[in-house]
Amino acid sequence: MSVRGRLLLAASGLLCVTLCQAAPDFASAPASEDARFAAERVLDANDNRGLPFAIVDKRDARIYVFEASGRLVGASAVLLGAAFGDRVVADADLRIPGRPTLDERTTPAGRFASQPGRNDKGEAIVWIDYQASLAIHRLRAAPAAERRAERLASPARDDKRISLGCVVVPVEFYESVVEPSLGRGRGVVYVLPESRPARALFDAAMLAGAAEAP
Repeated sequence: MSVRGRLLLAASGLLCVTLCQAAPDFASAPASEDARFAAERVLDANDNRGLPFAIVDKRDARIYVFEASGRLVGASAVLLGAAFGDRVVADADLRIPGRPTLDERTTPAGRFASQPGRNDKGEAIVWIDYQASLAIHRLRAAPAAERRAERLASPARDDKRISLGCVVVPVEFYESVVEPSLGRGRGVVYVLPESRPARALFDAAMLAGAAEAP
């Protein structure tokens, strides 16, 4: 093969790699249009900067965890904040006795630089927003009246609203999917909104991410 031919082949190979990276692989996991759009935008813009990432689709109450390349590691139902909405309660407000109130128990939307850590009980978790005490963590023991295990297994989306704001996943999912990826180093978590179009907020998150590396 001529030198020119080899150069053209190499260039086409690089183009193929670029295109492949821009196509997230959800495998056979069901996913909403918003979740697929978000994953495509992450890879198109290299917004995850070579880090593993997760997409939390609040409207569907599901999480998708990806390798840096865009290959799906796993997907699961999640429990979310008891209140609908996308704002975050300020850390100072959280220190006031009796806070957060029921209507403040939201899972805020946005782009978050995640990192593994531990809570005040020494449990390994993945911090989404340390200042807001927001994390991805395992399903824990809770009052029977909360029916958390049953809520996770329920097909009804409204059943998933019960946490103070954290993203709660099944124990097996945390240990087999979250821990080996987001639990071993830095990552990026995209929490899609429910009070406004996902695309609009995702564009804002991309601009914020471009200004500051995770």
